[in-house]
Amino acid sequence: MPRRLFLLVLVGFLAVAVTADAQPAAKAKTVVIALEKGGEIAIEFFPSDAPKTVENFLKLAGQGFYDGTTFHRVEPGFVVQGGDPLSKTLPAGHARLGTGDPGYKIKAEFNKQKHDRGVVAMARSQDPDSAGSQFYITLGPAHFLDGKYTVFGRVTSGMNVVDTVRVGDRVKSVKITGQ
Repeated sequence: MPRRLFLLVLVGFLAVAVTADAQPAAKAKTVVIALEKGGEIAIEFFPSDAPKTVENFLKLAGQGFYDGTTFHRVEPGFVVQGGDPLSKTLPAGHARLGTGDPGYKIKAEFNKQKHDRGVVAMARSQDPDSAGSQFYITLGPAHFLDGKYTVFGRVTSGMNVVDTVRVGDRVKSVKITGQ
């Protein structure tokens, strides 16, 4: 009998200890990109796959960096690309579009995420560690890019909006949501 009592007390203690440590999972941060022409694109992030890239994007979004930028590149069936601060002032089609950055570069965080439709990844030059602020959203599968670009999120709603993006469409705001 004492042994059963001991086991019951032990199981009860363990149950209380596990319950005390268990806390509801914090909701991951997400963003909503609002376009001036109307429409919203919601994005969830992959912080376990690209922690520094997610941190960088959220920092820039929190500073209003992306507000007023345009989508300066649209390749039908492939990608829409934005995030170049030069697009705030240069006209659509200008030769320097696609060369702007926040004044620094971040290291690549290549991972196992696949370039499926709706994936969000960092644009870069030939140098793998040349990304800064520019990002792209895939319009269809682009698996030849897998492992060569940092995938850091995916569109959770608003792909119908992404499908209508044209060169020069302006970002009204990028708002951080979630925790």
